[in-house]
Amino acid sequence: MQLSAAPYEERLTAPRTWWLISFLVGVSMALILLPFGTLPMLGGLAGGTAVAAVAASSYGSVRIRVVGDSLIAGEAKIPLAALGEAEVLDAEETRAWRTYKADPRAFLLLRAYIPTALRVEVTDPQDPTPYLYLSTREPERLAEALRTAKPE
Repeated sequence: MQLSAAPYEERLTAPRTWWLISFLVGVSMALILLPFGTLPMLGGLAGGTAVAAVAASSYGSVRIRVVGDSLIAGEAKIPLAALGEAEVLDAEETRAWRTYKADPRAFLLLRAYIPTALRVEVTDPQDPTPYLYLSTREPERLAEALRTAKPE
């Protein structure tokens, strides 16, 4: 049995510095619990680090995939036939579409630590969503995957 690979798949992992911050949260918890003794201090170090690491991991576990005739972005699954043109956004345009150019009806898969994005028009007349904003480290590759996978 051979598994077919998706034309595009990306996990929007959290930056490495977030893992250091997770450890520092644990150190902070340890310092808070230090007056109660060594065992509570160690528990605070372990527990604080674990909770912060789980939060960082879950926030960075979202995926963007092009599978078959669908775009899967986080929890959303959109048929490629309902999508129009894809616009690659550089860092400046990404910031603009996250702020003053943003439409409140748009679907945003936003990760502020990723400097580039892809904006994809939604052409389905039944869908009130005007566009998808997808934070991605490889917007050109995602745009190409959408173009090649889209049914004619």
